[in-house]
Amino acid sequence: MKMIVELEGVSRRRDDKLLLDGVDWHVQKGEHWVLYGLNGAGKTSLLDLINAYFFPTEGKATVLGLEFGKTYLAEKLRSQIGFVSASVQQKLSAHDNAYEVVLSGAFASLGLYQETSEKIDQKGIDILRELGCLGYANRNYHTLSQGEQQRVLIGRALMADPELLILDEPTAGLDFIAREELLESIAAIAKKPDGPTIIYVTHHIEEIMPEFNKTLLLKAGKVFASGDTAELLTSERLSDFFDVPVNLVWSNERPLLSKVRTLNG
Repeated sequence: MKMIVELEGVSRRRDDKLLLDGVDWHVQKGEHWVLYGLNGAGKTSLLDLINAYFFPTEGKATVLGLEFGKTYLAEKLRSQIGFVSASVQQKLSAHDNAYEVVLSGAFASLGLYQETSEKIDQKGIDILRELGCLGYANRNYHTLSQGEQQRVLIGRALMADPELLILDEPTAGLDFIAREELLESIAAIAKKPDGPTIIYVTHHIEEIMPEFNKTLLLKAGKVFASGDTAELLTSERLSDFFDVPVNLVWSNERPLLSKVRTLNG
């Protein structure tokens, strides 16, 4: 099985702060992972590393077969990774409509500046249709609702047929209905036999869908635990993870988490 991400003893220091501490993580093609942790756990640092925005201070990192430090890989690597995040959203052109934003993904540009082909145009239409975006394809991106914007960003990420799709808290700011509709679209992508391997980043455990069969728990820059989602997510393990007693139950193949109430509240 092809390895998508191979991190072995990876650490990252910035000034005197240790952002990542001895991270071991192996993601195989066809697996779909949840990267789960609270604010400040190091999730953003780990994503920046995978995207080659920096190299590890210690350890070995190989992403999509490219070993960090062996060759100049940033541009080549990022062309094979679909990345959906708030940072990408903030950099998009204020003038592009939804269709143009999706098409720009074919060129890995933040804005559509190149001439497109009939093939690229049709692919953009097909992706918009699959994601339920075709009805607002000609609307300015920044006039769309948050849920609509996220669908368009995912469409943009899919234009280049990435081997790896990273979704960094894509449901942030969405109401319940918009969140569930977006999660259904993501699940459909995960079910495609020829689709990308997905890393889904969240700090809301109820967003973990059945399609995400692997989970990595990140705490203070360290891997707290990783493995099969159904075996990993238990009340006992998460109580240790949070340092407070919690209760986890499964409903419709999705986990639901609550804090155990004590006499002190």
